[in-house]
Amino acid sequence: MSTDLSLKIDTPAESIEALAKEAEALKTKLEEERQKLNDVALSTVAQRLENVGQLSIKPRRVLKGHQGKVLSVDWSHDKRHLVSSSQDGKVIIWDAFTTNKEHALAMPTTWVMACSYGPSGTVIACGGLDNKVTVYQLSLEDDSTQRKKAVGTHTSYTACCTFLPNSDYQILSGSGDSTCALWDVESGSRLQSFHGHSSDVMSLDLAPQENGNTFVSAGCDKKALIWDMRSGQCVQTFDGHESDINTVKFHPSGDAIATGSDDATCRLYDLRADREIAEYSKESIIFGVNSVDFSHSGRLLFAGYSDYTVNVWDSLKCNRISILYGHDNRVSSLKVSPDGTAFCTASWDSTLRVWA
Repeated sequence: MSTDLSLKIDTPAESIEALAKEAEALKTKLEEERQKLNDVALSTVAQRLENVGQLSIKPRRVLKGHQGKVLSVDWSHDKRHLVSSSQDGKVIIWDAFTTNKEHALAMPTTWVMACSYGPSGTVIACGGLDNKVTVYQLSLEDDSTQRKKAVGTHTSYTACCTFLPNSDYQILSGSGDSTCALWDVESGSRLQSFHGHSSDVMSLDLAPQENGNTFVSAGCDKKALIWDMRSGQCVQTFDGHESDINTVKFHPSGDAIATGSDDATCRLYDLRADREIAEYSKESIIFGVNSVDFSHSGRLLFAGYSDYTVNVWDSLKCNRISILYGHDNRVSSLKVSPDGTAFCTASWDSTLRVWA
């Protein structure tokens, strides 16, 4: 009997090698099967569509007040207020109509890389080189800095954070420690950890569905991962970029994601086809993409670049419709307003601009 067993088991090294070879063969086979389904390019299918007409997008407001590079911006659900965070350690709440500053909060550290408005419009969250996610209650009566709450702590910088869609009490954050985490604001406890990236997480976005239990994260391992919030498991992986992914955004339909990378391209990945379906790039574009967002319909993709411009892409035809000039340094963050009538850009030139 024992001789039978010894025949089956080679040395461990050999069996591992054989399994590795088998795994590679299966990967190749899977890729071949996926390519069979890759029948026609998105831009080819989209040729019969009408072209997007001339856009008359102009900078309508300039928000000045930060003393350093503006690193992040977010709209309030009231479609009127903005929160921005900066390298100077300040977080400012703006009225985008009047350009007035309504609150200015000083953080304990500089480089506040992430900020987000709570759904109620009465709280904001921010984080950065302090490795924390901190929540502030905004109130006109007393000093908001008195009403701050450290919610969670990562083991490296906080790169991005966002509130869940219908509650001020749960926050999702992504960090340089290569994890994402879901935090409970009241108790400060970590409800779920998401391990799967092999390098810094730079950006995350929640799926647009109301009861959404999925989100996407992307980072310096050149991958975008789709997560199930309930199980903490990664359910889909998208690669193809040749450098760090700085930004990721769900298409309004919830069926695709757009990414922007230091390789100077934006890409569109379809969750149902499980593959990349479009690339937005030109030979003349050599600078990295720092932030992307979709128009309300999903037809336009806005992308902020390190060459100080915003490029507007037709997401279906994959051609560039417009270049927007205005900033004097890299465009670090770009957000379309909740009703889709305007978008705001934040830049290293220490200003924010509202375009419409």
